[in-house]
Amino acid sequence: MNDTWTERWNDRYSNAAFAYGEEPNNFFKEQIEKLNAGTILFPAEGEGRNAVYAAKLGWEVAAFDISEEGKNKALKLAEANNVTIDYKVGALETLNYQPEQFDAIALIYAHFPAEIKSYLHKTLETYLRKGGIIIFEAFSKKHLEYLAINDKVGGPKDIESLFSIEEIKADFPNYEIIQLEETEIELNEGLFHNGKGSVIRFVGKKK
Repeated sequence: MNDTWTERWNDRYSNAAFAYGEEPNNFFKEQIEKLNAGTILFPAEGEGRNAVYAAKLGWEVAAFDISEEGKNKALKLAEANNVTIDYKVGALETLNYQPEQFDAIALIYAHFPAEIKSYLHKTLETYLRKGGIIIFEAFSKKHLEYLAINDKVGGPKDIESLFSIEEIKADFPNYEIIQLEETEIELNEGLFHNGKGSVIRFVGKKK
C-alpha cells in the first residue's frame, strides 16, 4: 500500500463525524444475526461500525486497516458500546493471522487497490476454517453508472477496483454459494454512502 492510499483514508477518517455511520451495514447485520457467535475477522474495517456490532452479539472480533485514524475511531466506538475489539494497523502480510483462525470473515466495502484485490481475497480465505462463512458486500462494476448520476453514493471511480460475480467465483472457488447476486440497493450510511448503487452480495461456506 502506498503512502497516498494511506493518507487518503487517514484524511477521510479524521473528521469527527463517522464517514459511513456508526450503525452496521444492513446486509452484514442481516447475515451475522443468522450465525452462532465465534471468531470473526474484519479486513479494511475503517471506523469499526460492523466490528463493534459483531462484538455486541458476542463475537470475538479481530479487525485491521491501514488507517490509524480509522482504528482510533473504531476503539472509541467500541468503548462507547462497552465492547472490545482487537484492531491492528498495517498491511495484511505483516499482521500474523493464522491459517483457519476464524469462523467468519466479513468483507464489507473492502475495496482494496485493483492490482492486489484478488491476491488479498485468496490470502484472507486461508484464515477461515472449513465450514466457515464469508459475508461480502461491495460495489459492482455496474456501479459506475450510478456514480455518474450521483457521486454522493460513493465508491471507487475505476472499474478495476469494482467487483463482478465472475471475480468472486474466481477468488473463492472452494465455497458453497449460499448467496451470490448483483443487485441495486439504496444506501444511507454516514457521509459517503448515500443513494442508489449497484452491489455484489456474497455469502459463502468454505468446503
